[in-house]
Amino acid sequence: MAQLTPMMRQYQQIKSENPDALLFFRLGDFYEMFFEDARTASRELDITLTSREGGGKERIPMCGVPHHAAENYIARLIEKGYRVAICEQIEDPKLVKGLVKRDIIRVISPGTLLEDNLLPDNHHNYLATLYCQNSDYGLCYADISTGECKAAEIAAKAEEENPIYDEVYRIGPKEIILPQSLYENESFRARMKKVFQGLLTPLPDDDFTEEAANLALEAHFSIDSAAQLFLPSLGKIAAGATIAFLHKSQSAV
Repeated sequence: MAQLTPMMRQYQQIKSENPDALLFFRLGDFYEMFFEDARTASRELDITLTSREGGGKERIPMCGVPHHAAENYIARLIEKGYRVAICEQIEDPKLVKGLVKRDIIRVISPGTLLEDNLLPDNHHNYLATLYCQNSDYGLCYADISTGECKAAEIAAKAEEENPIYDEVYRIGPKEIILPQSLYENESFRARMKKVFQGLLTPLPDDDFTEEAANLALEAHFSIDSAAQLFLPSLGKIAAGATIAFLHKSQSAV
């Protein structure tokens, strides 16, 4: 990385903060993608893969799309189950000497769509969150295009008859966020595949604590205590993780 040009080092730094998203990196009138993101986008969007010098020994794979047509390309990637991070120039290049500052303004995924042309017609676009404790589940599902948000606690009967899978099938979310430890549970993943074919998004287990939920919910709803929401314990944790995730991914919306 030390051999790369300043701009490519900037790209690598921003990419490292969003490793699971395809990074749309603004360069003038285009969003460019580099390295493995470029190969993926070129294949999935059927656009030309080129390369550029980047300071190292080998040329860097790249491809790009015009910024004015980006929504169409993003829609195609989201439909295929990808997550896209939009990186904009946050300084006017005409007023800056040297490297222009850039930052992520939004992360778009199947469960976080707002644009009318990206949303499914006549259907909810739910983002669901699951949190598991002793085979009981906290569940939250939200449609940020309408503001609908619901949370519940699903008590287990027996694991092989756990009603959480029926609930996921009934709701039909486009994306599910869950703790890393649950994401890595092979038995859970195998059963979930039978009822859900969308994007599973793991978050750190530390995002799913009562303390984290209280902080997220109290800040979002401007209340003194999350107890004022009268949510069941596990549902509250799922709701808090949902709110925190949406605030982070929709930072500029």
